[in-house]
Amino acid sequence: MVRPNALKRKLYRNERVIGVFMPPPSPLLVELSAAAGFDFVLIDNEHGPIGPETAYTMILAAEAAGITAIARVGNRDKQEVLKFLDLGIQGVMAPQINTADQAETAVAATKFVPRGTRGLAGGRAFGFGVAEPANVAAPLLNDEMLTLVQFEHVDALDELEHIVRTPELDVLFVGPNDLAQSMGFPGEPGRAEVTEVADQAVAIAKAAGVRTGTTAFSPEAALAAFDRGFDMVVANAPGLYLQAASAMVRGTFPDRES
Repeated sequence: MVRPNALKRKLYRNERVIGVFMPPPSPLLVELSAAAGFDFVLIDNEHGPIGPETAYTMILAAEAAGITAIARVGNRDKQEVLKFLDLGIQGVMAPQINTADQAETAVAATKFVPRGTRGLAGGRAFGFGVAEPANVAAPLLNDEMLTLVQFEHVDALDELEHIVRTPELDVLFVGPNDLAQSMGFPGEPGRAEVTEVADQAVAIAKAAGVRTGTTAFSPEAALAAFDRGFDMVVANAPGLYLQAASAMVRGTFPDRES
């Protein structure tokens, strides 16, 4: 049976959502993220050691814990994306999208015909052939798939009005670190010039009816992002652990050097 995509439904009810990047290959961290109350985990194949084999157990953990699992796939080749799709991932984020053609290719890779180019081979996404027949499940899987592309380079700003009009694109995700770097400000994602470009991107996406997301590594940053018009914020699992762990050590031994 095709699983409903709770994250996609929340976004289309205009609810704000919060998730966590998951670079470590850890089903346990997925379960802990669900217990903490996050809406989704973003399994990160671009930065980190996760491949389809380790993603599989993380997706199983997400399903068991009742949290939506989506993936950022570093290699945008549709055959690489397909490996994650066939495992049952419910959304795909494509990084470094700078043209409308790249956006179209990224979205099409996640969808079966007539919309897309996704290969059909049954398997887990189709309930191993004992749930709905493929001709019934394929359009349902298309409907439940969440599509995200990343705006990470200032040169893409001129293309953005075309990018966000890609049919069935759900989310434009602003990556402030790479955006800052592309503007000549590496390591300064909070710089005013970067924020200004990001806000332009949000306005362009909203005008086209596309939801928007970005990173936020503290409650204050998340609330500020929502106030700026973002619909989705994503923290970072290792960063959250490090913050909490460091606070524990410093609070216990305030004179200890890190």
